[in-house]
Formats: sequence, C-alpha cells, structure tokens
Amino acid sequence: GRCPRPPPSPPLLPPLSLSLFLSPETAPRTIFQRVLDILKKSSHAVELACRDPSQVEHLTSSLQLITECFRCLRNACIECSVNQNSIRNLDTIGVAVDLILLFRELRVEQESLLTAFRCGLQFLGNIASRNEDSQSVVWVHAFPELFLSCLNHPDKKIVAYSSMILFTSLNSERMKELEENLNIAIDVVEAHQRQPESEWPFLIITDHFLKSPELVKAMYAKMSNQERVTLLDLMIAKIVGDEPLTKDDIPVFLSHAELIASTFVNQCKIVLKLTSEQHADDEEALATIRLLDVLCEMTANTDLLSYLQVFPGLLERVIDLLRLIHVAGNDTTNIFSTSGCVKAEGDVSNVAEGFKSHLIRLIGNLCYKNKDNQDKV
Repeated sequence: GRCPRPPPSPPLLPPLSLSLFLSPETAPRTIFQRVLDILKKSSHAVELACRDPSQVEHLTSSLQLITECFRCLRNACIECSVNQNSIRNLDTIGVAVDLILLFRELRVEQESLLTAFRCGLQFLGNIASRNEDSQSVVWVHAFPELFLSCLNHPDKKIVAYSSMILFTSLNSERMKELEENLNIAIDVVEAHQRQPESEWPFLIITDHFLKSPELVKAMYAKMSNQERVTLLDLMIAKIVGDEPLTKDDIPVFLSHAELIASTFVNQCKIVLKLTSEQHADDEEALATIRLLDVLCEMTANTDLLSYLQVFPGLLERVIDLLRLIHVAGNDTTNIFSTSGCVKAEGDVSNVAEGFKSHLIRLIGNLCYKNKDNQDKV
C-alpha cells in the first residue's frame, strides 16, 4: 500500500529538558556561536578517533556533548526563520555536515554515536525546513557525499532523516544534478524497497522523481530489475491514486508512457522465459510483467490512452504475445498454464498471475473507440 502523505516540513520535535535548549524569543546569536565552538572542539576528538581506532572507546563524553549541541540547534530552528538564519550565517551547516561524514567513517555500533548521528541529521532537516536560503546551503555542503553515505545506512532512522533532508532540499534545478549522480536516486528507490513504511523516500520518488522523465529514463537503464519493479509500482500508485493526474502531470506521464511502451515492445518476449522451470523466477521477465501492469493503468487514463493507441507496434506485439502465451499454456504445465498454480502474495516472484488477462485488458483498452485498432484485432 501507499504511504500516507506527511506534512511538507519535517516533524516538529518536542523541546527536551536541556540546559542548552533555548526558546526562539531568547536565543541571541552569541549563544549559537558558543554552541558552534563546542561542536568544533568536540569534532576534533571524532577526527582523532577516525585516524586512530584505539581512541573510539574514549569518545562517549564527546558524543554526548555533540548530541546536546545538535538538539539545541535542532529545537531552536523549529518554526523560527530568525534562528534558522542566525545559525546558518555562522556556517554551522558546514560544520554539521563535516561531522556527520566523520560519523560515517567511524563504522562503530555505539548507541551514543547513532544518537549524535540522528540528531545531526534532524538539525539539518529542521534548518532547511521552509527556508530556501538554508536549503541552498545544505545542498552545497551535503550533495552528494552526505546522501551517498546515509541513504544506504543500516540504521532506519538515519535513512529516514537523510531522505527528509533530500526531499526538503530538492527543486527542479537540483534534479538535474541528480541525473549526474544516479546512485543517489537509485539509493532512494532501494530505501523505499527496504522500508516501504517510511514516508520520505516514497515522497521523493512520487513528488520529485516522477516529475522528471529524463531522470526516470536514466535511472531505469541503470537499475536492477527488482528496483525497476519498485519504481513501476510507485508509477502505478501515482496513476491510480486518490488525486487524479493534473494537466501538468499529463505531459510528464506521456514521456513515461513512451519509455514504458517502447521497453515493453522491445522486451516483452522475455516473459516466455517463465515457462521454463529454471527461469520460473527470472527477474527480468517479472519486471517486464510489471511494465504490462503500468500500460493497463495508463490506458485507463483518457489522455494517455490516445497516445498509446497509436504507439508503433504496441498492439501487434501484445496480440502476438497473447497468442504465444496461449500456445505455451496449452503445451505444458507451467506458470501460464490453466493448471499452473501460482499464488499472488505481493512477492516479486509471484507477479505472473493474471498476465494473460492483463494482455486481454490492454488489447480491449487499445481498441476503445478506435476503429483502426478494432479492425487490426
């Protein structure tokens, strides 16, 4: 199922009972300077531990201090652009990003390290929330290293918070930079694959990636087949979602339709691999089946249907494939046979069920109010 849409800003974190916590009304710039000085001094201990692993065991007090500093800064940024601007103008963002990158280098399992790591990311998310100047500075310092370091981290909260920062900072111009750093975009898809309940990777894909046909095309060429299935599932979710595609969405999804249809026309016969036992879970064939699912949903949309009805070779290829699948099902007991037993349980290895009926559905849609296609069939 799809994740619920969260608010457009990071979750507001409740103030903790800390001596360092400051309310927005009582936070002079000099206090933030002192907090920054403490961060800088404490980061030297982390830097030393990165160079000399024997020093890691002495880090606990420094990490606790760093955590308190990040909590102070994080809470001061909540719904307060004055504090956001004061903290940003002290170059605190650069110091925070450098420190977080050092945390990733440590590669130790201390809970105190994870807590400091998480609070640092929450601070970056909160300082960027609804503040374009801060978003620009976070992007300059964080892209691409911080995202490459954090989006595939084993800790779920670190993945979620770094996704929050990416979602908050992305805009149309920065999407072009992602096309040159496809590993980050693919890491987001992998994050959604591993944590489908996490809202931020889901929103990055649906609200940013799917609005860029160039990025989707470049990603699709480079992704694994399981990642392709995940991306195609989110494309389906966008098409059939509670909010219908807008006028602005249609040109973008026409470009997606070209990618999906051309890929299906070129690769659809790969599905026949599934008739062989040794290829019964062939991931390339299963990804091709998901392309058919997307085409079925696209042809249920009037604006996309008219484009796909005249797409070169699509109708002919679907009819050919239906004939081949029918013959294969008659010849032997396999995944497409009427006596074949396949249970769809949401797993990528079980998506072949209903393939034949989806081919028939697509043919029917392509013939809808289209005499040329009716005559072809």
